[in-house]
Amino acid sequence: MGTILLEGLKNLWASTGLIGFLAPGGWGNAVMILVGFLLLYLGIKKGFEPLLLIPIAMGCILSNIPGAGIAEGSYPDAGFIKLLYDAGIESGLFPILIFMGVGAMTDFGPLIANPKTLLLGAAAQLGIFTALIGALLLSYIPGINFNLFVAGSIGIIGGADGPTAIYVTSRLAPEYLGSIAVAAYSYMALVPIIQPPIMRALTTEAERKIKMEQLRPVSKLEKIVFPLLVLTMCAILLPSAAPLIGALMFGNLAKECGVINRLSDTMQNALMNTVTIFLGLSVGSKMAASKFLNLETLGILLLGMIAFGVGTAGGVLLAKLMNKLSKSPINPLIGSAGVSAVPMAARVSSKEGQKADPQNFLLMHAMGPNVSGVIGSAVAAGVLLSVVPSMMAAFV
Repeated sequence: MGTILLEGLKNLWASTGLIGFLAPGGWGNAVMILVGFLLLYLGIKKGFEPLLLIPIAMGCILSNIPGAGIAEGSYPDAGFIKLLYDAGIESGLFPILIFMGVGAMTDFGPLIANPKTLLLGAAAQLGIFTALIGALLLSYIPGINFNLFVAGSIGIIGGADGPTAIYVTSRLAPEYLGSIAVAAYSYMALVPIIQPPIMRALTTEAERKIKMEQLRPVSKLEKIVFPLLVLTMCAILLPSAAPLIGALMFGNLAKECGVINRLSDTMQNALMNTVTIFLGLSVGSKMAASKFLNLETLGILLLGMIAFGVGTAGGVLLAKLMNKLSKSPINPLIGSAGVSAVPMAARVSSKEGQKADPQNFLLMHAMGPNVSGVIGSAVAAGVLLSVVPSMMAAFV
C-alpha cells in the first residue's frame, strides 16, 4: 500500500509544472512567461494596443506552461491554440478576414480628398525593402541562414502590417511564421513607443506646429467607386495581391454602399473581434521558448525594429519635401502614419502634433497616408509573392 502511494506521489510530482521548469531548458519557459506578463502590463496598465497585446500575451503564457500541450500536437489530439493556429494562420484565412474587417471600419475619404497622401503611404513602405536587404546581409553571420523566401517574408514586417506579414510568410517561408508574426504584431502594438522619438528627431518645432487646410467633402458616389476602382486596378496590374486587396475593398464597399448594414456591422464588430482573439492567441503561442529563444529570431526582431524605423523616417522625410514643394502646407508628422498600423499610427501623428500645438488637429489628415499604407503594404506583398519565387527559380 505504501509503495503504491509513493508511486502515485512520484507521478503527481512528475506531472506538475514545477518539474518542467526545473528540467533542462525549463528556464526558457519561465523567461517567456515573464515576457508574457510584461506584455500584459503594457496592454493593461500603459494601454499600448490592448486588443492586440493582451491576446498575444495570454497565448505566450499558455504556450509556455510545461506539460500543458496547449499549443502542441496535431489533429485530433492538438491543444486548442494549435488548432486555431493550423486553421487560421497556416492557411492564411485569418489575415484575409482581418482585412475584410479593416475595410469595413476604414473611411477612405481623407485619401480621396487629398490623393497626394498616397505618396506618403508608398514612402513608408521603404522599410519593407530595407528589411529584405538586411535579412540577406544577416545570412553572412554564422548560425543565421535566410534565403530569398525568408528575406521576403521578413521584409513585410517593415510595413507594420501583421495580417499581411502572416499572409506572405505562410506562402513563402511557413517555418518562420511564428517569429515573423510575433515581430510584426509586437511592433504594431508598440507604435506609440517607437515612432515619436523618430518623428521628433526629424522635424523642427515649427514644422510640428504646421496647420493643414480643411479637407474637402467627399461624396457618397466617390466612396462607392473608390474600392471598385482599386480592385479593378489590382486585378489588371497585380493579381497576386487580389486576396488581400479584394477582402479590404469588399469590406469597405459593404460599409459605403449603405444597403447591407447588417453585413458591414458584422464585419466591423463580431467578425473582427472574434478573429482578433483567435489570431492574438495563435501568434502568442509561437513565443514558446524552444522556438523563440534563438539567434535567427533575435535577428528577425532586430530587422523588424530597423525596418519600422526606416519606414517611419521615409514617410516623415517625404512629407517634409512635399511641404517645401506644395502650395498648401503639409505637416511632416503625418508622413509617419504611412505605415500600415491603422489607426494607431494616425493617432500617434495627431498626438505629437497636439503636443506642439494643442489646437492642431491632424487626425483626419493623418488617416490619408495611414489607409494608403494599408493598400501599399498589400501591393508590396503582391510584388514579393510574384517576384521572389521567380528570382529563386532563376538562382537555382
